[in-house]
Amino acid sequence: MANTFSIMKHILSLFILFVMGFASAQSVSFEEYDLSNGLHVILHQDNTAPVVTTSVMYHVGAKDEQPDRTGFAHFFEHLLFEGTKNIENGAWFSIVTENGGSNNANTTDDRTYYYEVFPSNNLELGLWMESERMLHPIIEQDGVDTQNEVVKEEKRLRVDNQPYGKFLENVKKHLFSKHPYRWTTIGKMEHLDSATLDEFLAFNKKFYVPNNAVLVVAGDIDIDKTKKMVDTYFGTIPRGKEIERVSIKEDPIQEALKAEAYDSNIQIPAIITAYRTPSFKSRESRVLDMISTYLSDGPSSKLYKRLVDEKKMALQSGAINIAQEDYGMYVIFGLPQGDFKLTDLITEMDDEIAMLKGELISERDYQKLLNKFENGFVSSNASVEGIANSLARYYMLFGDTNLINNEIDIYRSITREEIREVANKYLNTNQRLVLEYLPEEEAAN
Repeated sequence: MANTFSIMKHILSLFILFVMGFASAQSVSFEEYDLSNGLHVILHQDNTAPVVTTSVMYHVGAKDEQPDRTGFAHFFEHLLFEGTKNIENGAWFSIVTENGGSNNANTTDDRTYYYEVFPSNNLELGLWMESERMLHPIIEQDGVDTQNEVVKEEKRLRVDNQPYGKFLENVKKHLFSKHPYRWTTIGKMEHLDSATLDEFLAFNKKFYVPNNAVLVVAGDIDIDKTKKMVDTYFGTIPRGKEIERVSIKEDPIQEALKAEAYDSNIQIPAIITAYRTPSFKSRESRVLDMISTYLSDGPSSKLYKRLVDEKKMALQSGAINIAQEDYGMYVIFGLPQGDFKLTDLITEMDDEIAMLKGELISERDYQKLLNKFENGFVSSNASVEGIANSLARYYMLFGDTNLINNEIDIYRSITREEIREVANKYLNTNQRLVLEYLPEEEAAN
């Protein structure tokens, strides 16, 4: 019986490898073009299931806000569901669900993304709704007041009352001094309270225009029919004024920055080291992706195995490459266990980084890394919804839609020597922030 089980397990493994290899070889076909008003359109046809995703990504995020009016982009993520000239206030979600669909939106420091997933016979409905959002949004004081309360409640739940909820906020405000990445995506509530209706109207007029957006239609579609519908619903929307973007540069960090932050929702402190890194468009950022996976993706990863599993020094430890359009943040953290101190964790984390900087990772670990990135690439293109998101993101933020097919080749080409070189270039003790994240009661003491 054991021998039979072993054979079956081996066959299953071979089958999985075959399937994954086949999937990774499949390219995502798409067609892209511009309307006369500047709207970029990407169409992807996949008739294997009767579903379609309609999505619009706007090139506006928290970094496009004024320092005294933070939170606007995230606020608009909510506000533009309020209603339009032809969609009654509060009816958006019921229209979607009553027609068998689902929808959502999300905002980052760099962009805002809206999407609907419908049965493919409701493609026209999805296009009409997104064109309504772009052309006819109703922005009135009642809606602003309603969404103000919604955003405040979201902040209470996800930030103010969440253990370690201000972790990223404190990293950003100490790691950046000039760039808008220094504030959070959700922003400050007092800024939203102080804003006038005219300011919200001006923000909408500036950023939520066709020449600052990409429309993606993906799924069970007919290309020619879809083009006609796109032209019908989006072709007459007026072009907005060209947006002038200011490139803000940070001075290099040459001496270690030290800071403390306090959280009333925690009892166990954390230590955080954070490094400012290049844009996610760079090859080096992708190398840092591989380094973070090597250090902390799963129980067999180096940091977790060392600090949590073997030495029992930490309850949790990890490394994250938070890559963004202008700069990235490479963050390493640990939560001490027992009598171990934050300084003990820093010593161990730094020692692990020193090994990475001094030696090539093993060939076995390198192959594990490549396998994980192959699997992640396949997973990201496993659904029409995921493909739509990737097409929009690669076009708008990377300027190369075909990265949906060939970005994995960049990761495959990264060598063990490059991993060591990038670690030596960016993960240095004099180029980082050291943040002690402490229970609030320690502030009183």
